[in-house]
This record gives sequence, structure tokens and C-alpha cells, in this order.
Amino acid sequence: MPRKKLTDRTLQALKPKAKPYDLMDSELPGLGVRVMASGQRSFILVGRFPGSRNPTRRALGAYPVLGVADAREKAAAWRKLIGRGFDPTLEEERARQAEELKRANTFAAVAEDFIKEKLPGERKGKEIERDIRREFIAPWGKRPIGEITDLDVLAVIKTKARTAPVQAHNLLATVKRLFSWAIDQRCYGLKISPAADLKASKIIGEKARGERVLDDDELFALWRAASRMPYPHGPVYRLLMLSGLRLNEAADASWPEIDERNGVWVIPSQRMKGRNGKARPHAVPLTADIKGILDQLPRFKRGDFLFSCSFGQKPAWMSAAVKARIDKRILHTLKAPARRRGEDPARVKLVHWTNHDIRRSVRTRLSRLKITEEAREAVMAHVRPGIKATYDHHDYIDEKREALELWAARLRSIVEPAPGPGNVVNIASARG
Repeated sequence: MPRKKLTDRTLQALKPKAKPYDLMDSELPGLGVRVMASGQRSFILVGRFPGSRNPTRRALGAYPVLGVADAREKAAAWRKLIGRGFDPTLEEERARQAEELKRANTFAAVAEDFIKEKLPGERKGKEIERDIRREFIAPWGKRPIGEITDLDVLAVIKTKARTAPVQAHNLLATVKRLFSWAIDQRCYGLKISPAADLKASKIIGEKARGERVLDDDELFALWRAASRMPYPHGPVYRLLMLSGLRLNEAADASWPEIDERNGVWVIPSQRMKGRNGKARPHAVPLTADIKGILDQLPRFKRGDFLFSCSFGQKPAWMSAAVKARIDKRILHTLKAPARRRGEDPARVKLVHWTNHDIRRSVRTRLSRLKITEEAREAVMAHVRPGIKATYDHHDYIDEKREALELWAARLRSIVEPAPGPGNVVNIASARG
């Protein structure tokens, strides 16, 4: 076969003939161009491909879609593969399929699979789902999961850490879990988690241990703020103050959990905190004050959730914006006494607190009342240590009822100070 250095000028000068013919490149062995009777020109590579004893011709691509320089580069790469015993065509197909798989497995697609398979039934499943959608799917959704880098993860976490370091810790744990799950599935093309080497303590700082307990003035202001905050968020905060429950245990409550006839609210185990599947259902006695809150809630025809912005179909989201609104109301209430005393209300500050501090405040106040340790821990739904957790399944419902009634009376004295003896007010219906 004739040989000549292949250039654009050479290829454009080639004339079609009655039969196809080849012109080989004098620079790279095996590279050539095949000219068809129609005038179409295509680059070819001639060589002994794996599985063939004799030299055969393989098409590299049509000219000018494939340029001369690219054809030489592709032919050189093919020759290396042949020398290592690989069929270039098969390797290109594998690479093409891998690229298609990568493009199909966007972060959003993988995240949706994770949400569907792992989160239903988890105590914080809805909260984690909201975090994934808002913090990760929003910025990364259309990108292949394999293209997400540690810098991408770092940017999200550090941005959140500036305003909400505790939430930043939670987000990092969530995204680490999602990537690890995706790797374990062996079907998304992900081999290494981009978050694997990110250490929360180095990026965000050590997770602060909660020690905040609200004082009487703050409890008064919180109750008044919650009483003036409309449904669904205000009643959630009042229920937290009366019950000592965790935020989502209260906010995600549904009517089928409420047994009004027997005066008890049973939170199922899947909504309770517990490791390795050891969570248990938690019975909350419906004291007069808790029942007073429930009696004021709307009943929806389409959904069962007590606190909802979607007619009961989904639980209300107790977002940072909601917390900011109640903080503003609390601060306004705390400033009023200073204003009446003729002091500068601008000097009154609200020390940072979290929703979980309500639970800690209730537990601390229970310790000041004449309530047994067992009853206090039962109200908090704390897992009992050691062998007691295995053999003692008593739910302490009567003890919990007495404890919560005593606490309601104490809270009543804080938020509705009686003008005289014997003046008892049902605080669940108080409106500040």
C-alpha cells in the first residue's frame, strides 16, 4: 500500500475511485486513510488485534470530524492497548458505558435511592431527607456523584458552620453516610467517598456539649412567645415545655398515636431515639395541660399529623427561621421589664439557646421536685442501663403522669404567677 505523510492538504487532495483504496501514513505505523467511491474519507488502523492471527483493518473515525492530529493520538493509544493484549474497540465500549453510567448516576438520583431505601421508619428520617434535599441536592443534583469532590463537600459544610455549627456537624455525618451507602451498593460507579477524609473536629471544631438550662425569666418569655406564635409552631413549643420530649418526637406526632380514651399518647419505637434497633415505644400521659393543647388543634380530613402546614399530610418543619422568630419574641418579652424599670432595653440580650435546651431544662426542674429517679428518667424516655434495660419493661405511666402534673404546676407558677393562694390556671390554654 502506498505511504505518505497524512496532512489535511493530503487528505483533501485525495480523489475517489471506482473502488475503495487506502493510503497509509508514513509517520505512524498502521495508521491510514480509506477513501470510498463516494469520496468519504475515514481513518483506519491496520494491525493484529487480539483474537485475530492476521492483520485486520479497524475504523478510527471519519474525516474531518476526526482531525489528523486526533487520529494519530487515537491510533497511538490503540497500538498501546493492542500491545498489552486489549481490544481497543471493547475498551472504548467499556469506557463509553462507564461514562453513561456516570452520567445516569447523578447525585440527585443516588440521593433519592438513599432516601427511599434508608430513611423511612428512622426517627429523624424526615429531617435528614429535608437536609439532603436543601443542602446537597440543591447545589449538586445534576452532577454525576463520581464528580463530587472533597472541596464541594467542604464548601457546603464550612458555609453552614459559620451560622449553625451543630447543624454543620449533622450535615457532615449525613453526607458521609450517604456516600458510604452508595459505595456499598456497587452499582453507582463510586469507589471512594469524597467526604472520607474530612474530620468534623478539624473543619468545624469539637461539637459543643449542651449545658444550657433556661432560667425562670426565660421560661416565662418562651411560654409567652410560644402562646403568641400561631399554629403549627407555637403549640409545638408549648408541648415541648410540658412534656420534655425531643423536638421531632413532638413535631411529628400524628392522631393515630393519641389514645384519648385511655389518656395516653404512645410514640412508636421508630420515632424514638435508640441505637442498633433498641428504641422502644414511649408512652406520654395526657395530662390536663397537654390535653388542653391537643383540644385546640385543628383536625384535617386528608392527613393525620397534629402539627402541619399541608392539611395534616406532612409534619411541620421546625426550621431555623421558626427558631429565629421565637427568639425575637422572647427577647421582646425580656426587654419589657427593663423598659418598665426605666433601664435601657437595648442592653438586654438573649443568650444563645437551642430547642434541645428545653428538654434539658425540664429534666433539671424535675430533679428539683419530689420525683423518683426512675420516674424522671421515664419521662425523658432514657434507656435504662445494664440488665435493667433487658428485664424491666415497666412503662411507669402512673409515675410519669404524676411527674408531669407536678412539673405543669411548677411551670404554671412561672408563666402565670398567681395573684393569690388557690388560683390555679390551666396553662395549656393560656395566651400570655
